[in-house]
Amino acid sequence: MKPANLRCEFMTNPIGIDVTTPRLSWTVDSDVRGDFQVAYRILATSDGGEVLWDSEKVESSQTTHVEYGGPSLAPRARVYWRVACWDAKGVASDLDECSPAFFETGLLDESLWNAEWIGLRNAGSNDMFRPSPHLRRVFGIADPVASARLYITALGLYRVWINGQLVGDDLFTPGWTDYDVRVPYQTYDVTGHLVQGENCIGAVLGDGWYSGFVGGQRMRNRWGELPELRAQLEITLEGGENMFISTDDSWQGAFGPIVVSDLLMGEDYDARRQLGEWTTANYDDSAWSMARVLSGTNATLVGKRNEPVRKAIERVAVEMTEPVPGTYVFDLGQNMVGWARLSVTGEEGDQIRLRHAEMLNPDGTIYTENLREAACVDRYTLKGGGPETYEPSFTFHGFRYVEVTGLRGKPALECITGIVVHSDCEMTGSFECSHELINQLQRNIQWGQRGNFLEVPTDCPQRDERLGWMGDAQIFARTAAFNMDAAAFLTKWMIDVRDAQSPEGAFPNVAPKIKALGGHAGWEDALGLGAPGWGDAGVIVPWQMYLCYGDTRQLEEGFDSMLRWVNFVEQCSPGLLWTDVKGWNFGDWLSINADSPGEVLATQYFAYTTALVARIARLLGRDEAEELEDLGGRIREAFNKAYVSADGKIKGETQTIYVLALQFDLLPDELRILAFEHLIRDIESKEWHLSTGFLGVTHLLPVLSRFGRFDVAYRLLTNETYPSWLYPIRHGATTIWERWDGWTEEKGFQSPGMNSFNHYAYGSVGEWMYANVGGIDIYDERPGYEQILIKPVPGGGITSAKATYDSIKGKIECDWSLNDTGIVMKVSIPANTKATVMIPSTGPVTESGKDLSEADGVHSVVQGENVTAIEIGGGRYEFASTSTD
Repeated sequence: MKPANLRCEFMTNPIGIDVTTPRLSWTVDSDVRGDFQVAYRILATSDGGEVLWDSEKVESSQTTHVEYGGPSLAPRARVYWRVACWDAKGVASDLDECSPAFFETGLLDESLWNAEWIGLRNAGSNDMFRPSPHLRRVFGIADPVASARLYITALGLYRVWINGQLVGDDLFTPGWTDYDVRVPYQTYDVTGHLVQGENCIGAVLGDGWYSGFVGGQRMRNRWGELPELRAQLEITLEGGENMFISTDDSWQGAFGPIVVSDLLMGEDYDARRQLGEWTTANYDDSAWSMARVLSGTNATLVGKRNEPVRKAIERVAVEMTEPVPGTYVFDLGQNMVGWARLSVTGEEGDQIRLRHAEMLNPDGTIYTENLREAACVDRYTLKGGGPETYEPSFTFHGFRYVEVTGLRGKPALECITGIVVHSDCEMTGSFECSHELINQLQRNIQWGQRGNFLEVPTDCPQRDERLGWMGDAQIFARTAAFNMDAAAFLTKWMIDVRDAQSPEGAFPNVAPKIKALGGHAGWEDALGLGAPGWGDAGVIVPWQMYLCYGDTRQLEEGFDSMLRWVNFVEQCSPGLLWTDVKGWNFGDWLSINADSPGEVLATQYFAYTTALVARIARLLGRDEAEELEDLGGRIREAFNKAYVSADGKIKGETQTIYVLALQFDLLPDELRILAFEHLIRDIESKEWHLSTGFLGVTHLLPVLSRFGRFDVAYRLLTNETYPSWLYPIRHGATTIWERWDGWTEEKGFQSPGMNSFNHYAYGSVGEWMYANVGGIDIYDERPGYEQILIKPVPGGGITSAKATYDSIKGKIECDWSLNDTGIVMKVSIPANTKATVMIPSTGPVTESGKDLSEADGVHSVVQGENVTAIEIGGGRYEFASTSTD
């Protein structure tokens, strides 16, 4: 047995963390079936090799969230750590053979910042659009450099170079938060960027979320008017001397080729204004002005907690058309998020315009009505003299099609290349089956997640919104964790959620919170006080993180906020019915002719969230557990008395109302089957189609499965007519649509004011696909995949499927196919875990051709009527069942 995949706070070798008691995790590899770690040892040393912490041998199978147990961590401290593990036979791995991992603390305390906030003003500062400031500083280094760290942040966005070399490959740094509360900073090891002698550091700023357009209603400057930079370069020379190069009024500034920089509107770049080698020491900056020290912020500076946004994929255009003379439309073949790289040749002063869209009009021109106030236009002015290449720095778009105008002749297909960007969360899940449209559905779900997991989990990436809507995130969280390692990403976002909680205890509808500037009437209410199913994300998302990653710290840090939310909702619920919703009540958003009564749905969520908080309190040993359990029981009683009749009908009688009552366990035993039958009748009355909106869609198939109607679940999944998951695919969708009726044969495009073609909410069906088609699922009682459930349920004409998941415990695989006699299942389980494998069978089951009683790693076998339950340990297995029918 050997340790592998060493991580700290969900990340590999993080630099600049400010978690004072970081948690360490690893997986274990073993070729022995059923192998378990029975003990571990962690050895942590300083940068100089001094032993900081030796856990010695700890008798435990724990491999996740082991808290660092050394002395208190100082700022700027690098800690190297290795692991040895003992297998089930008591044999230890060689500690010296474990490649050391490391983590490094950041500044940890505001007093350690000696840098000032700086920026640049110009005569156009009050214009609607403003150019990007370029800031630089030249400094000398007398001796060779031993090590150097750059601590850097901005109010707005920054990119930074040292001696002409770009620092890092991160994008949209420092990231998005409520800038009045906390601002993240990055830490870079820049030792290799510096030289003995003259050096130069240079940075360019963009408005970003801070002072650009954000939050809809064509409003900007929600946190400030101009971007500002704060940077601190700390250098240790080989002789031991320390140097500090910090932002102050000794820096110089100028405006350059980025004439406009905005996330929603786009970027204007004039190559004639390029500044040359301005990030090098020998550059002539005599015409530059002095930077100004600005007011900065009183917010707390914090180390970055999540993966940065990075370039992920390049896509070549698959087709080019010319719907209007001189107007060329490039099809990237995939709805994506990022920008277009332009490769062009022309004359000085030629301006090329790039417009972005998700769909085409019938005449082949781009469809942009759904973008609302977001221009999504990049402009490039050529300097001339040869081939030129352009990529924007501080904007991104949601698009499949790029319209190019301003060219002197017909371009080659290579003129446009799509650059895909997203938060750099590792892709952890894969799924495929014998039904190609469902495979495309899975691809659409993953592309939707790529596009909307950009700093925060947004609702859409294209129009003038792009906000961290909490209702969307809470229904998608489990699917998100299958597709990507979302642990660090969601950890950071939950801090945004808690930062946005109101003094009364209300979670918001979006996080980070959007500052009100007196925009559209009611819009701030929509973004502010949490609606049922939206505000509840402050409880549901941490719970899902606990189930997927075994993360109890997320529950501990969020518990008081969760309790305040429950207390807030209780104050809004006379008679324990949530009828006094303070903000907007979105209900079952975008359902199909099935309006669920707002107060019924709200009370369902009140009961469910209260029960979850009670469960969390019990898990954490909190004194509030009993009181919360009692409150949850009384809410259920009030719900049944007010809204449920003796025949199992629930007020509203929509699919979502029945689904939530059943999924949230709100009904007494004698009414559950009756309510379920009403649900089935409603589906049947709609010719076996769904009518759920955002809040019902996640739980629809799980409820049908829970009550044994997999036939109906598969029928809904495989429907190709409207409304269904596969209907958009039949119409060329490559991401999940916001609306079931984003486009129909009868009506064409619907509601241009709100019609995103990249919204992941309905993609929450992915968790059911992984669990029931792919066969990989969680045991709630054994979170973090300590105990794994392998339970594929063939149906819907699907004859084979394969799912893989790189869990926090290691890689899980289930690959099954039907044959003439039964099913063949290839299963891989990580060492140090157990799994229950449920194999559809009415006859004998073998493993690698052997009787189960002779198979290594098989602990127990229980033969049911139509399924065989097999308990196994880690390893690779091949099961085969036969049918006696």
